[in-house]
Amino acid sequence: MDTEYHPATQSIGQPHLDPRCAIEIAPRIWWVGCYLDGDPFQCHAYLIEDGDQSVLLDPGSILTFAETRRKIELVLPFSSIRYFICHHPDPDIVSAISLFQDQITREDACVVTHWRAAALLKHYGWKMDFWLIEKHDWTLQLPHHTLQFVFTPYLHFPGAFCTFDSASGILFSSDIFGGFTSGFNLVASSEDYFESLRPFHEHYLPSREILQHGLNEIQRYPVRMIAPQHGSIIPENMVGFMIDKLKTLDCGLLTSARDGIDVLRLSRLNQVLRDITQVVILYRDLSDIIAALLDVIRRILPEARSLELWTDDQEGEWLRFSEHSHFRPTPDGKPSLAREMLGREGREWDQRYPKGYALVELDEQGEQADALLIALRNERNQTVNGLAILHFTGKPALTLEVDAIVRQITRPLQITIERELLYQSLERDKKRYYQQSIRDPLTGLFTRLYMDDAAKRLIAMHARNHEAGFGLVIFDVDRFKEINDQHGHLGGDDVLRNIARIIAAESRSVDIPVRFGGEEFAVFLAGGTETDGASFAERVCKEVGKLRFDGRLAQVRVTTSGGLAQHRPGEELDDLIERADQALYDAKRTGRNRIVIAGK
Repeated sequence: MDTEYHPATQSIGQPHLDPRCAIEIAPRIWWVGCYLDGDPFQCHAYLIEDGDQSVLLDPGSILTFAETRRKIELVLPFSSIRYFICHHPDPDIVSAISLFQDQITREDACVVTHWRAAALLKHYGWKMDFWLIEKHDWTLQLPHHTLQFVFTPYLHFPGAFCTFDSASGILFSSDIFGGFTSGFNLVASSEDYFESLRPFHEHYLPSREILQHGLNEIQRYPVRMIAPQHGSIIPENMVGFMIDKLKTLDCGLLTSARDGIDVLRLSRLNQVLRDITQVVILYRDLSDIIAALLDVIRRILPEARSLELWTDDQEGEWLRFSEHSHFRPTPDGKPSLAREMLGREGREWDQRYPKGYALVELDEQGEQADALLIALRNERNQTVNGLAILHFTGKPALTLEVDAIVRQITRPLQITIERELLYQSLERDKKRYYQQSIRDPLTGLFTRLYMDDAAKRLIAMHARNHEAGFGLVIFDVDRFKEINDQHGHLGGDDVLRNIARIIAAESRSVDIPVRFGGEEFAVFLAGGTETDGASFAERVCKEVGKLRFDGRLAQVRVTTSGGLAQHRPGEELDDLIERADQALYDAKRTGRNRIVIAGK
């Protein structure tokens, strides 16, 4: 039994939304849907709380309504609901009414819908009356809300409509803006959510023209939030972006079926094509993308064994991504397969391979094996700048479904490679910028910013394990001001660089050498004893004393003084620094060019 406490209600602004709660998406407007684990096509129900004139939008199905009703009654009595809005007659949205309609005792309860939906819904035999939106001037006036109905025919149903609440600015958008989601994602977190909208709209809605008509109608209203039946709620900052992107989609995917493909095969193919898109959306690592793509492709081509990618890195080098390198880019020569076509215009490939691919035989470890070559193209100039090679365990049957897969997979693979190269470039930049942020540009030693974090880790380790002690040495260049005054800052910088080089050379990989400030350096000596620290400090002083310079610094002799303090369990960083600094002061006061141990 789950004994963990869960709140009954939440608000949409909370960081972690719980699908077991009724979630307030705007003042007195609630998500009361039922999350079905593992279902990428979640159905949402919404409640507008308005006393005994409350509204339930798209009640749900027999599978979901028990949970929806439980959530409703966390907010108000179910009997407070007068209006049940049904945006279309699909059973996942309306069939729940058959469960509860006999329990409704109020005579004014009604189903709000379009006449075209009512013509079908009447076959459920419900006792409630229909309240037809077109007969009420497309408006439902509540005590505290005005609901305006937006006619969006054929999206996806002839009598489809949306509901706009002028008080909150929420558009309850029915199927429009619906999407497939993985897990509970009630609110879209970024514009990437569009890629969850894309496959749903492409296959579920009839055409771009019809979709654009509906979107134009929606844009007549000041929409601040979109609450769809499926997918994720779209917040105000993404509303315009999603509308503009949806206007560019080619819908009616099922009309693109070729001759010879029956309905069942077309349905399977459509799922494969959609999942190919979803793979690129859901996964980031190239190895995960390739593995998932192979799983999808094998539904149509069970002989598919492996997939490797080649691309031009735009600097004259060819990179290979294969399972042998765990899909990390490996520099290689231009692949011999179709070598003469790489770097050429895409139309030349199309003339040679009208289907967009070529089936070839490869010599793999002395045996002939079949493989499919797929051209990858530069989006800007359409040159063939890459190659996907799909290897098989046996000769595949090249059906019309394979043609469709190749058409669908080419662009995602190109995007995947470009994204992988971008990720790796960003990772290199990130490491470089990080090093720049933690390294002093003059000496190459760590900065005080890094020192603070690293020292805290050493202190925490010492608190857990008293054997994990460490020491701190602070060095100061003796009479450095005189060097600067006589030889300028460039001369002083040269001295500091050379001393830093000595400190770095004497430090171990576990030590933390720091440019402490000005002519001061600090070294945290991990795991060492006081004797070890003193020996290290003496070596540094000795090596600094041996420094010789050329040019204008030829006559300069440099020494350094140091203060050593061993960390005490429980001691704060500032206290440790103060003790080492005091020891350094004592070294300066007693003659310089020496090491003093704190407390000695």
